[in-house]
Amino acid sequence: MFDPAAVRTWISHDVEPHYQEELTDLLQKAESGDADAAAELDDRFSGPIQFGTAGLRGTMGAGEHRMNRSVVRAAAYGLASYVKEKVGDEALIVIGNDARYHSREFALDSARIVSALGLRAMIMPRDLPTPVLAFAVRYLNADAGVMVTASHNPAHDNGYKVYLGGRMTGEWDRGSQLVPPVDAEISQRIASAPFADDIPLAEGYQTVPESVIDAYVDRCVSLVPDSVPRTLKIVYTPMHGVGQQIASRVFTGAGFTDVTTVAEQENPDPDFPTVPFPNPEEKGALDMAQALAAKIGADIVLATDPDADRCAVAVPFGSDGAFRQLTGDETGIVLGEYIASHAAELSTRDHGLDVSNHEPNASDQTMALASSLVSSRMLGRIAATHHLDFHQTLTGFKWISRVPHLLFGYEEAIGMCVDPQAVHDKDGISACVMIALVAATLKQQGRTLSDALHDIYAREGVYMTAPVTIRVDDLSIIGQTMDHVRTDPPRTLAGSPVQLIRDYAHGVEGFPPTDAVEWRTEANDRVIIRPSGTEPKVKCYLEVALPVNDPASVDTTIDTAAKRLDLFQDDVRAALQI
Repeated sequence: MFDPAAVRTWISHDVEPHYQEELTDLLQKAESGDADAAAELDDRFSGPIQFGTAGLRGTMGAGEHRMNRSVVRAAAYGLASYVKEKVGDEALIVIGNDARYHSREFALDSARIVSALGLRAMIMPRDLPTPVLAFAVRYLNADAGVMVTASHNPAHDNGYKVYLGGRMTGEWDRGSQLVPPVDAEISQRIASAPFADDIPLAEGYQTVPESVIDAYVDRCVSLVPDSVPRTLKIVYTPMHGVGQQIASRVFTGAGFTDVTTVAEQENPDPDFPTVPFPNPEEKGALDMAQALAAKIGADIVLATDPDADRCAVAVPFGSDGAFRQLTGDETGIVLGEYIASHAAELSTRDHGLDVSNHEPNASDQTMALASSLVSSRMLGRIAATHHLDFHQTLTGFKWISRVPHLLFGYEEAIGMCVDPQAVHDKDGISACVMIALVAATLKQQGRTLSDALHDIYAREGVYMTAPVTIRVDDLSIIGQTMDHVRTDPPRTLAGSPVQLIRDYAHGVEGFPPTDAVEWRTEANDRVIIRPSGTEPKVKCYLEVALPVNDPASVDTTIDTAAKRLDLFQDDVRAALQI
């Protein structure tokens, strides 16, 4: 139940007059017996948005449990105070933002607070992709970075994503997102911040020069060797986000000039009017792009999510010109195979841009591939085939990017890190140009990305993945579902006995404790169940694995795996009672 006195205190210090009026109206209604107004205040004052390894993310609106300027000012004050304690007044914090509602306001407030606390603040000159900010943290050797974005969340959400670099981290961590215990230490500073209207502001911040953005573009362009053909017909969509301007420069600079953008989704629009949910993974999100690609006879569809840190891919499928979207695992497998097979030259690249001073020279070390625990196990087999190290990590690029000597990392949620020397995070734009490189090379050989997958399956076996997702309005359902998963596991899945039950909450060798449960069958099929870290969901990650004993039987094995995966999904839904 909300505390009326606490609400009044919040209202008196809220820095946005329209929110003061809105909360005052709600409070008056609630105190007059309006149950709906009381329930709304209960939600808005159910406690502060928790600052964690994903920073902040939530619905925009008035109150302590919403994303607004008062909440963001406290977050900026807490972060800047923490960095100042660790580094001193010479610390540099770089700040960027996407094109969502209020993103620029949140970024400007952050820059003013950093400046008022006596630190150096640099803000991006305009709305730009998340990977450009992540690149700038390393390129400028900044001590921290802030990206105001809710990535692929719904239009009414926003977020506050924090990177550490410079003197705040170790050699392999510079430019990565937060991990414990730093998130808790910053959270303590946020909790002790002054009231929002008492936090000082100053105009002493600088603007990140265009040369840094140019350097990011040049870096992406340099991923494509001169020898690679460019005769690839591409349809691209930025999904109403901030990817278009930078992606267009990268495609053009890399020589991919036959690129058609989905006109209806080309310009930033925080309402995301043509998609029900601005995530390229969601069903229907790529319908417009795929229809355009089929109409003009494109070779490939490439998409970035609203802040351009994720990359989705669709390819022609069948004889009718229709397109099929690759799963994140399929994209990761194709990129992983290409990068692993070119490890010798890629491990020593600098492409004319010196970022190597930010970490040890890894050219004489065994390079590594990495993927999250919930991604396909195929990348480990690819690493072994090419005599590379392989690391499985917890979900999130805050873990993947920290793998020493990383050559390539990915997670199944269409996140790809193809150039970890430059960007210690997932990067949809560099991934797009790298996928274009692979597709163009295959096209010259009369082959496709589907053919490349086929070859990998023939060598390593068929590993096929699919999700089962529970989206909730009542967050208590998430805890209830995880309790059910732990206390009442199924005996069989997809016709095979459940042989292994692993609860990661108690800690598993090689992984810190996390809220996840794995069921594995005698047939080597696997599902991992966990709450989403950024959305109100329970997510289930399914994988079936079948050996290929004869290369001629790959197609038959793929069909068998697909049927078994369908049965596996049905059984998991039944086990979770959904």
